[in-house]
Amino acid sequence: MERMDILSLPLDALEAHMAEMGEPKFRAKQIFNWLHQKQVTEFAKMTTLSLQLRERLDRIFCINRLNIARRLASSIDDTVKYLYELPDGNFVETVLMNYHHGKSLCISTQVGCRMGCQFCASTIAGYVRDLTPAELLLQIYETQRNAGCRIDSLVLMGIGEPLDNFENVIQFFRLLSDPNGFGMSLRHVTLSTCGLVPRIRELADMKLGVTLSVSLHSPDNSRRSEIMPVNRRYPVEELLDACRYYFEKTGRRVTMEYAVIDGVNCTKADAKRLAERLHGMQCHVNLIPVNPIAERDFRSLRQTVERFQKELTTLGVHATIRRTLGSDIQAACGQLRRDADGRKNARGTSDGGGRN
Repeated sequence: MERMDILSLPLDALEAHMAEMGEPKFRAKQIFNWLHQKQVTEFAKMTTLSLQLRERLDRIFCINRLNIARRLASSIDDTVKYLYELPDGNFVETVLMNYHHGKSLCISTQVGCRMGCQFCASTIAGYVRDLTPAELLLQIYETQRNAGCRIDSLVLMGIGEPLDNFENVIQFFRLLSDPNGFGMSLRHVTLSTCGLVPRIRELADMKLGVTLSVSLHSPDNSRRSEIMPVNRRYPVEELLDACRYYFEKTGRRVTMEYAVIDGVNCTKADAKRLAERLHGMQCHVNLIPVNPIAERDFRSLRQTVERFQKELTTLGVHATIRRTLGSDIQAACGQLRRDADGRKNARGTSDGGGRN
């Protein structure tokens, strides 16, 4: 019988399993504490439990781990990028960043991505699968173990579209914020989406306190549809209406992410149209110098980003330029995974098979 991934179970589900095993309800809370506060990696280390129970747990459940395939530390700042190998041999990326308010971690939510955004390395290799709640948590736990620090805030902005993995992400939020476990306030969590409108509205109705960050990248439907295929299904008007709804329901200001791409989305006309679109909205525009990738010609000069910011500010839009971290270690998501998958495939071709 295949063992169950215990890290993905919320406390109430774990209580139900303990009842089935004939154990008192409080055992679940003890185990949950060992898993998510002490973050043990073996049942044998749960020393407040009897040896017999620990052995039974080990037969029924498993505590998975992520393997650090690569670790790159920036020589420019304190950014550290991890390439994690999952139990099935797939790879995801996680980035540890140091801010004045503490340690922030950018995690992945899928292996690959099916959204097809033209300027993103994550989507080039295609979508493989969703990450489980445990695999989302383990990016935090493994990073804390390696870096010897406590993660203060979280950004779901790595590989994948979080709202395309909606159920697992919501389960992860339950686990993350449980006071009996890791206990992070969801007000310290930012979720980035390319614009899955029905899921934005559903998330708003849950009133979790999560900060919403929307990848806008163009105020024009035709241009946005060229670089972001999701716009063909959910055009800018519907997306911005959903953002207004999110603010109305949660009181949380939405951040508009805008990758400035030379010759694509940063003319004076783009600035004017963007200002018109956002007029009256409680939002902030975060301008991002686009990260160059080998398969695309997209580029942005620093002076272009600064000029576009000035034009927006003149038009009354609150716009800032994102601080660039880890530029010397490929800190933009997707690049390390793509290289690792390429090496794995090459090995598979030469030796007759690879781990999948």
